[in-house]
Amino acid sequence: MHMTSVFGRCSLSFLALYGFLLCAQDASEWPTYGRDPGGTKYSPLDQINARNVSNLVRAWSYHTGEPGATWENTPIVVGNVMYFATQKNRVVALEPETGKELWTYDPKSTRPSEHRGVSYWPGDSKTRPRVILATEGRLIALDAKSGKPAPEFGDNGEVNLKTGVADDYPNAHYAITSPPAIYKGLIILGPSTPETPSKGPSGDPRAFDAKNGKLVWRFHAVPQPGEPGNETWGPDGWKDRGGPSAWGAMTIDNARGMVFIPMGNPADSFYGGDRKGQNLYANSVVALDAATGKLRWYFQTVHHDLFDFDMAAPPALIEATSNGKRVPAVAEFSKSGLLYVLDRLTGKPVWGVEERPVPQSDVPGEETWPTQPFPLKPPPLTRLSMTRDEVSNISPEAHAYCLEQFDKLKSLGPFTPFSINETRLLFPSSMGGADWAGVAFDPKLGFIFANASDLGQTGKMVAAAPGSPMPFRNQGGYGRFVDKDGYPCNKPPWGELSAVDTHTGDVVWRIPLGSYDELEAKGLKNTGAINLGGAIATAGGLVFIAATADGKFRAFESRTGRELWVTKLDTVGNATPITYRGRNGKQYVVIVAGGPGHLRGSPIPPSDVVTAFALP
Repeated sequence: MHMTSVFGRCSLSFLALYGFLLCAQDASEWPTYGRDPGGTKYSPLDQINARNVSNLVRAWSYHTGEPGATWENTPIVVGNVMYFATQKNRVVALEPETGKELWTYDPKSTRPSEHRGVSYWPGDSKTRPRVILATEGRLIALDAKSGKPAPEFGDNGEVNLKTGVADDYPNAHYAITSPPAIYKGLIILGPSTPETPSKGPSGDPRAFDAKNGKLVWRFHAVPQPGEPGNETWGPDGWKDRGGPSAWGAMTIDNARGMVFIPMGNPADSFYGGDRKGQNLYANSVVALDAATGKLRWYFQTVHHDLFDFDMAAPPALIEATSNGKRVPAVAEFSKSGLLYVLDRLTGKPVWGVEERPVPQSDVPGEETWPTQPFPLKPPPLTRLSMTRDEVSNISPEAHAYCLEQFDKLKSLGPFTPFSINETRLLFPSSMGGADWAGVAFDPKLGFIFANASDLGQTGKMVAAAPGSPMPFRNQGGYGRFVDKDGYPCNKPPWGELSAVDTHTGDVVWRIPLGSYDELEAKGLKNTGAINLGGAIATAGGLVFIAATADGKFRAFESRTGRELWVTKLDTVGNATPITYRGRNGKQYVVIVAGGPGHLRGSPIPPSDVVTAFALP
């Protein structure tokens, strides 16, 4: 059995919590989105390690036949079967050693939404294991062995998720884009909802009975009258408020009975004149009692968001050192490029947070929150601002073009609000910084691994057309600060991978992530690349990550950040990989590659492939 001896013995003397978690699940599998319920994305397998990873080769590939749509899926492997959802939300079961198809289920989605995976409920003494698919307002339970809907769940295997939360907005976007969290017999999930106008479907997280599909609890993302936090929406800002979304993946602390939810930004994304106040629980990590949905604590990372800096990353359950003691903690990496490490029991920052004054809005009716929270440790893991000296110089043409654009823009540093008087430049962009993938955590090293993009965003607030639901709108608010060829207008690196030591809060190493072949041919190496997707860590001393717009898949030495292996994928892998051991004793590493997706501007054509790598 190829794994480190301490985990092979399931010793509780070394990081007892992780020993317990790894004993409680098969070390060879990847049974949930983040491998363990706490989302650490860490595998105790070490057959593939720093000494031999350079020998990895393709073992098998599986094509869905559905190229062209954004595909951010992370498969799971449990009971020696791999399950994932395709671009059109079909569920596929494969033999994990060969990629042989075992069954497929087609929900016949009318408008498939981007989708990051399925969940697995192990069943109980009376109910067989189930694969859980949540998508476009539907919750579906499938028999894990046959792929057929479970008839006793909801209406012949399906629950309508719009009931009770989107009744007044039947045609509005309401989708589940991340795999639900599973706690005992509960399926816990949250939706993606419209980001404009301000009224729309609720973003409330909810829990459903895994056996029959009945609603068990609902948490009000916008506190209702009489509930703490209702006053943070102004006089009537809570009424019919759309969202805030809870579209990111949730994590579970089974031992403490807690669920941790990353909450999105309030609607409208860029104008908040009708929601004067801090806007709880938007842009927060929210910790709830997993059985009841009662609030345990919250921590808000952006007050009165005007930047589309929603919380989307799974709050990873880690350990960190506070006052010389290891304490249970939560790591949340945000679109704002700031990594928050919070005490898991209280939500208080482990290494401190400072409220700092930020630029104020000039938009009529708007009231910017005067300060924003900055962690004292670690430092920002991505660019938060830019000067004229930092304009890209990858070519004379790019420099001239980007300089001309930069001189037309105004940037006031971190949390620059968009203006009614001028076009402004904000770092990072609403794509991040960090996005939905979150961090990986190696409990042996005590390192957090975080990838981020260094990309700017441009936009200007303008008066909306008469009769519009909002008085102002952001013109070009998702504009990216790029040159004519689509490369960022700031100097490289454009993407980075960092390791943070949880014993100190310090950055151990920070390297460019990604490199473009066409630029390397001109002598420009290690530029980094904008990226979307996440990293995993293994006991083999490795960090695996695809994610980059260059369409490559890499392995790094976890202790040093040294690149040990790189291969070209069929297309861009905007997803998080997994690793598992097959029944044949081989360790595999798998990544889904669908294409550039939201990394628009990449010249790489889309594909539809699940690829497995192994040692020869």
